[in-house]
Amino acid sequence: MADITMRVWRGDPGGGGFEDYELQSQEGEVVLDVIHRIQATDAPDLACRWNCKAGKCGSCSAEVNGKPRLMCMTRMDQLPEGPVTVAPMRAFPIIRDLVTDVSFNFEMAKKVPAFDPAPPPEGGYRMQQIDIERGQEFRKCIECFMCQDVCHVIRDHEENKPNYAGPRFFIRFAELEMHPLDTNDRRELAKELGLGMCNITKCCTEVCPEHIKITDNAIIPMKERVVDAQYDPVAWLGRKILRRHKLTAEEAADRG
Repeated sequence: MADITMRVWRGDPGGGGFEDYELQSQEGEVVLDVIHRIQATDAPDLACRWNCKAGKCGSCSAEVNGKPRLMCMTRMDQLPEGPVTVAPMRAFPIIRDLVTDVSFNFEMAKKVPAFDPAPPPEGGYRMQQIDIERGQEFRKCIECFMCQDVCHVIRDHEENKPNYAGPRFFIRFAELEMHPLDTNDRRELAKELGLGMCNITKCCTEVCPEHIKITDNAIIPMKERVVDAQYDPVAWLGRKILRRHKLTAEEAADRG
């Protein structure tokens, strides 16, 4: 069978570069299979992160031929002819080889107030499927963080990271905001964590392995909700009459 060339990035925070590995192709392989063969033969010290090998843990994210993909779901026979380039996700700091430090995402997760339902009425909660269908789409997220990797606000502007949650957490905001039982108001916090900086290019939607419509079903509706809370005169009048105010980020966090 034909030879294949894998051009794999090797290095650490101090620097590195691509190294070529020549292997015999094998039928039915995915990129992760070939990386494992390289580890077993030419480069036992090659570092890569993986877990389930079934496209559900999100661990093996990397950039294959310049596009973020799950290595375990990228078939070798569906890639163009020529060398296959495998690189770490560029939006996150390098640990070693194909392994990046994605702890930024977990720090952002801590800032999202938790689900906070009202006390159950007599007989318990009752909901229809239609009430939770939108939120169920967002719960399919496997936290591969490829949407974070391609988001130019994170990728190209390091200074934005402390104040920009990114698409993965905008769908988390949307999931909770759209839940009919949740009582927290996270709109102000979503605004503070950079929702307005997203210019809806849909690059995050294009790379999502779970086919979540991040932009259309989460980010745009959340932008509309934030604008309604800030500028809708009817909502403003209602808050005045009922003597309610939008929660600050601190108040929402305290309630979570």
